[in-house]
Amino acid sequence: MTALPRLVVAAPGSGHGKTTVATGLMAALRARGLAVAGAKVGPDYIDPGYHSLATGRPGRNLDPFLCGADRVVPLLLHGAAAHGHTDVTVVEGVMGLFDGRVGGDGDASTAHVATLTRSPVVLTVDVSHTTRTAAAIVHGLATFEPGVRVAGVVLNKAASPRHTREVRSALEATGVPVLGVLPRDAGIETPSRHLGLVPAAEREEAAATLERLAARVTEHVDLDAVLAIARTAPDLPGVAWDPVLALEGVPGLPATPGPRVGAPVVAVAGGRAFTFRYAETDELLRAAGLEPVVVDPVRDRALPEGTAGLYLGGGFPEVHAADLAANEPLRRDVLRAVRGGLPTVAECAGLLYLAEAVDGHPMVGAVPAAARMGPRLTLGYRTAVAPVDSLLAPAGSRVTGHEFHRTTVDAPVPGSPGSPGSPAWLLDGRPDGFALDPAGTGRATLHASYLHTHWAGHPWLAARFASDVHAYAGTSPARRRAS
Repeated sequence: MTALPRLVVAAPGSGHGKTTVATGLMAALRARGLAVAGAKVGPDYIDPGYHSLATGRPGRNLDPFLCGADRVVPLLLHGAAAHGHTDVTVVEGVMGLFDGRVGGDGDASTAHVATLTRSPVVLTVDVSHTTRTAAAIVHGLATFEPGVRVAGVVLNKAASPRHTREVRSALEATGVPVLGVLPRDAGIETPSRHLGLVPAAEREEAAATLERLAARVTEHVDLDAVLAIARTAPDLPGVAWDPVLALEGVPGLPATPGPRVGAPVVAVAGGRAFTFRYAETDELLRAAGLEPVVVDPVRDRALPEGTAGLYLGGGFPEVHAADLAANEPLRRDVLRAVRGGLPTVAECAGLLYLAEAVDGHPMVGAVPAAARMGPRLTLGYRTAVAPVDSLLAPAGSRVTGHEFHRTTVDAPVPGSPGSPGSPAWLLDGRPDGFALDPAGTGRATLHASYLHTHWAGHPWLAARFASDVHAYAGTSPARRRAS
């Protein structure tokens, strides 16, 4: 059993200020000198970026659909243990408290994760347009599902002291204590755009905004009461997830998994245009005997020396398309490497970067497609099947993932007459992406798709990619840099 003080910040729905309160609590508790870990329910990449800024540690995700319900507690414990002692973990929920996967009866909801982790819940309620009804909402959430313990509430966007008194008075009948009241304050709001909040890595003022937020939370929220609630969380069974143990015994990897001196380099896209990547991805690469090295496709002029693999995660290439296009030296270097058989995985933004163009801006050109912004957001969980043997998966294997984009790719359906390669995945039966063999190796060395996967939930994806990277690194330098 492991003792870990913790709480989950939830809300009646999106837009109530979960990110403001959760991130503010993380920053305020850290400012007190506590070691704080942060986590996010669901697949979202953006909120964990703010958590990381607030805690000084990588943000983590807890998602029963992507990683399996049995891995939620181990991943929570891993996030707390990976960087030394943790005094408290703050978990930010997703959507409304009981809103989960469509058709899943609450599966992968905030309540589901709170139940799995046996964590008390602190509600955030926007009261800017309500008074007594706020008490009805809190009462309903606190009594809706047995096993979910609502231990306190933070009122957000209160208009005045009189307004606050009215809401507090109504809440007394619910028995749920008010832990704090945040007034309206535009200075702590985070700007949004087409896929949600603007990532922290793209906002130079993010650190200053977070400092103001921490001060506001410290002033208006009873942090001692919050900590007391977190310390009521019972000890957790099981042990922390371990990337080395997750890969133990996988064929094609070093006999003793783990970091190595002189390990083959995997170039990992980063910078302002590529901010979507789970922390466990890098950890699994290191456990597989590789060395992830960040390359910024906007600024860096070439791949890192000795690159034997390329991982292009998610982000906003459509926002930074002009800057990506302007970096022609790196685009040429990536194209040469990919055409030479460099093992390459591209998810969503990576697919767009490897395409011929994004909204008319030239990209790498390794994938025979052009991308453009569309009018509709594509968002949701997916079940994917590999239609052919590829860099990531053997034919017929099944994974879970999610889509999150407002772009579309114009290209022939992979696998159709006249189209190169095969689909990377079948997403709920629909072809998506490309599994290509540009160097004629006999198996696809390029895997590009809109699907985001969490490798902690499917560590064999990391193992299969790593095995190909090790094999590629064992070839001659001339072969590795062949065009």
